[in-house]
Amino acid sequence: MTGFASTKDLEEKTITFAEIGKGIYAFTAEGDPNTGVVVGDDGVLIVDAQATPAMAQAVIDRVRSVTDKPITHVLLSHYHAVRVLGASAYTDAKVIIASDATRGLIVERGQQDMDSEIGRFPRLFRGKETIPGLTWPTLTFDGGISIWLGKREIRIAQPGRGHTAGDTIAYVPDAEVLFSGDLVEYKSACYCGDAHLAEWPRTIRMLRDYDPKALVPGRGDALVGRRKVAAAMDGTADFLQALYGTVKRSVKKGDDLKGAFAAVRKAMDKPFGNYAIYEHCLPFNVSRAYDEASGIAHPRIWTDKRDIEMWKQLQGK
Repeated sequence: MTGFASTKDLEEKTITFAEIGKGIYAFTAEGDPNTGVVVGDDGVLIVDAQATPAMAQAVIDRVRSVTDKPITHVLLSHYHAVRVLGASAYTDAKVIIASDATRGLIVERGQQDMDSEIGRFPRLFRGKETIPGLTWPTLTFDGGISIWLGKREIRIAQPGRGHTAGDTIAYVPDAEVLFSGDLVEYKSACYCGDAHLAEWPRTIRMLRDYDPKALVPGRGDALVGRRKVAAAMDGTADFLQALYGTVKRSVKKGDDLKGAFAAVRKAMDKPFGNYAIYEHCLPFNVSRAYDEASGIAHPRIWTDKRDIEMWKQLQGK
């Protein structure tokens, strides 16, 4: 059986570490998961920890190139393994922050998600033997919370459901910089396997109210300039609407999952096929969209076994 596209993605990506506001940095790698860095008066906050402690060390090395202040806080934008399992590398961190909903998802499906992600995306879990287990937040919140690094405020909020049920963003008002997690991507496919697709575009509209002049998306280059930020938000919404709109029409016609997959390819391959991780995400995106359009409101849990069963169904086996 042909394997997932992600299992064949073994090419190393070039890391960029760019200052996008005073004391604010974006760690990006050509469509791999991004990490944000906020340097305050007396410490540093990290947004998303990377997939393994070994991979997180690359972030720590870049932080040490710009400041010797301790990394005191780690924020998890959501629960996916590729974002959170590197948290133990930040040994000075006093607090690991997540939304209440994200902690609930770790309880419900954290281990299954870890097993599923490691199985289908080996390159993004280099040094997986350094992972001590699931990452658990030490501080959770409902709605919003402010973290103060001396006089620097970081506003953390759960603006609505989208990529997951617990998506969390961070905004630094003195620099007008927003960290969106995977709610916004730039020239990268959205992973929608655990999404709430009908709500996601509305959540993006909530992010517009921040009117940031710089954005660190979940994947893709960091963006400086309000016009570029708005274009990234528009592009993400366009991707989601193309996916969910196409699948809803397929479900209404009575298509099976394989038929919906073919319809999505016809509608999306041309405008979005060159996006990072497009092929990796597509089977999971169509499957979740098909479920939601069929009335399954709460995303089903992905397991390594369910991954293969879904893939066989799409291949007609």
